[in-house]
Amino acid sequence: MNCPVCGGKATGKVGIDQYYCWDCCVEFRMNREGVDIFEVVEDGSLVAFDPHNTGLY
Repeated sequence: MNCPVCGGKATGKVGIDQYYCWDCCVEFRMNREGVDIFEVVEDGSLVAFDPHNTGLY
């Protein structure tokens, strides 16, 4: 499974239809409408991915 953000292959399954990318540190899940992408913040919680946050790259 390639990451929908960076295209990297360093992804792993962390839940049912939920994956984590080790290259850009985002979590994403597959659903009927497409893909939901989240950033993992310092306390471990998930926030909606902001594609304008250049700190991820």
